[in-house]
Amino acid sequence: MPTMPTMPATSSPPAVSEILAAANAVILGKPAQTRLALCCLLAKGHLLIEDLPGVGKTTLAHTLARLLGFQFARVQFTSDMLPADILGVSIFDRERGNFRFLPGPVFSQVLLADEINRATPKTQSALLEAMEEGQVTTEGETRPLPQPFFVIATQNPSNQVGTFPLPESQLDRFLLRIELGYPDHDAERSLLESGGRRAQLPALSACLGAGEFAQLQQRAAAIHTSPALLDYLQLLVEATRKQPRFVHGLSPRAALSLLSAARAWAFTGGRQMVLPEDVQAVLPAVARHRLRLVSGSHAGAEDIAALIHSVPLL
Repeated sequence: MPTMPTMPATSSPPAVSEILAAANAVILGKPAQTRLALCCLLAKGHLLIEDLPGVGKTTLAHTLARLLGFQFARVQFTSDMLPADILGVSIFDRERGNFRFLPGPVFSQVLLADEINRATPKTQSALLEAMEEGQVTTEGETRPLPQPFFVIATQNPSNQVGTFPLPESQLDRFLLRIELGYPDHDAERSLLESGGRRAQLPALSACLGAGEFAQLQQRAAAIHTSPALLDYLQLLVEATRKQPRFVHGLSPRAALSLLSAARAWAFTGGRQMVLPEDVQAVLPAVARHRLRLVSGSHAGAEDIAALIHSVPLL
């Protein structure tokens, strides 16, 4: 494999820097997770945030929607929720003498599916077509969703009471899965002194005008990838299919997800080409929810680190 060139890191594009700075003023001490979340949207993907209750999952979703100027809807998933609660329902209009469709919260640009794994698999599956095709089919009619359309879902750890595990087909619809974790000492002290940061959300204003985010997405998708970089990415993907620790390797769709996420990471770093470090930076968020170990659990951080170590750079 040919040697890959290195390039000095430059500053992020001004619009990206503004968005990240505003988001990091609300989500304290989590710059990497905030950048990954933005990269997911730049790569036109859906985001899954898994962690304990109370660490800022919902706040992060609210923050991104406000800063990007998107129409936003939030759904609190529960065990008694039905698909119609998300997609919408037709009601009879007595004045007109016909049925009228009342769109559900899925007809928004950003849908926050809060605690998605508290709903039954039937209700979870109602989002599959929306996430894959950008449309929903209800009562025999297909209706397009607003563009852009993103699902930002939060879920609690699967070992908590009252949760239903997301099926593999549902997990694969999420481009990235991230964890926030507990704040560090200084960040938590700032939260204690300020009384929390959710009160700042109503004051947040959009950093972008209409159509500007689509332009950022186009620029991110156009970041150059060399043949050597694609060689490296393929070797990583092939390693997941050969190593006996994994039940199944990464699919071609997962490989495309890895590439688009790496492009977005390079773009937010101010580079015009993807480096191996960009692939490595996004690999845990792309792969961990897609790789299952023979023990039955999903891959952990140490498994991804071992994977990266097993594929040398030449």
